[in-house]
Amino acid sequence: MADLGYRSREFFLSGTATAFVNLEELGSDGRWSAEPAETADYRTRVVVVRPENDAEFSGTVFVEWLNVTSGFDIAPSWNAGRTGLLRDGHAWVGVSAQFVGIEGSDRGIVPFHLKAINPPRYESLLHPGDSFSYDMFSQVAQALRNPLDVDLLEGLSPQRLIAMGESQSASRLTTYINAVHPLYNAFDGYLVHSRGDGSSALAQDPQTPIPTPEVVTIRTDLNAPVLNFQTETDILFLGFVSDRQDDSDTFRLWEVTGTAHADTYTTLIGFDDRGDDPQFAVVVEENAVAEGLVTCPVPLNNGPHPWVFNAALDALNTWVRDGVAPPQAERLALNDTQDAFVLDDNGNVLGGIRTPYVDVPAARLSGEGQAGGSFCFLFGTTELFDAATMAMLYVDKQGYVDAVAESTDDAVAAGFLLPPDAERIKAAAALQWDALAP
Repeated sequence: MADLGYRSREFFLSGTATAFVNLEELGSDGRWSAEPAETADYRTRVVVVRPENDAEFSGTVFVEWLNVTSGFDIAPSWNAGRTGLLRDGHAWVGVSAQFVGIEGSDRGIVPFHLKAINPPRYESLLHPGDSFSYDMFSQVAQALRNPLDVDLLEGLSPQRLIAMGESQSASRLTTYINAVHPLYNAFDGYLVHSRGDGSSALAQDPQTPIPTPEVVTIRTDLNAPVLNFQTETDILFLGFVSDRQDDSDTFRLWEVTGTAHADTYTTLIGFDDRGDDPQFAVVVEENAVAEGLVTCPVPLNNGPHPWVFNAALDALNTWVRDGVAPPQAERLALNDTQDAFVLDDNGNVLGGIRTPYVDVPAARLSGEGQAGGSFCFLFGTTELFDAATMAMLYVDKQGYVDAVAESTDDAVAAGFLLPPDAERIKAAAALQWDALAP
């Protein structure tokens, strides 16, 4: 991180966390009442990435609930938005909030949980179970705002704390927002990234389980704004269609066309992106993710996920800081029975947030998943056009480059792409043409 003007540190945080119980039936509107219940001691891991130079700190800290679906901690929101976070001087904090990230699971892809990868380093960690994860997450926010024994930000004074989490973490964050935020107001805003239907239980074994409804929307009486970023995969395959809700004074829903729950950028090529090379904006076909953990029969989705996600980070930060709400977005187009997407002549979904990746396409980009082992069902697909198709659509290289530039400018004007990313996308157009129609 040093060559990017940042430093990364790992901390252990100890305390006593509480589980929660509901005071009345949990309804689909998310207006839940809860109170603290049983307590337990914990010791968990926190990773902090902050600007090396204090003067370059924006004042905003994005706090990510690390995802454990694979059986170990990963940071999907950081992977999607890293270039935007670093470019704007934000700090990022990753929280090992759940039991599996520390102790592992029999259902994990590989044993990469903390106590497996470095037993001497992590043997002192203690997780009492996921019923306590919500309060553990709150206590990290408290430690960031009011440091006691350990200053996690090493002298920086945060002005804004924004929580975010993807997939399973988005599900837990949804429950957190509805049940726990009103108790403590620990965060100033929330980015719910790729959730499915319903939300995580308020409590689970060995505590008395407290399930949430099959349909859960985010409460609209909050004093903190929520931006919900959704991919195509989330809408139908993960069932979010039943939980869609209208925008409000405190809520925005962004459904992004041509994106998947997981993709090539966030799991493979994005790790090498320093934020300036247009090659990372070129659509490519790759079948495997980092370290060969997942290999799928069809190339993984390589759509506009990271570029629109950067715009979401910026829009939410502006909303929290200045009170200026993000633009409202069209929903992805579904058929009358709400069980299939409506496609254009190129095979891409209509509606949703529009970018040149789907309005001036070089590929069919789908988030509907694919066959194959492990998590292939989450990765969507990419099918690049051949030279004949590119020529039919755009005639020649200049026609394609000009069309990409116009569409990109439209997306910037609409608030769904940021200018620095737009310049990379425009520069990538010539590279894309040369790759497909040399």
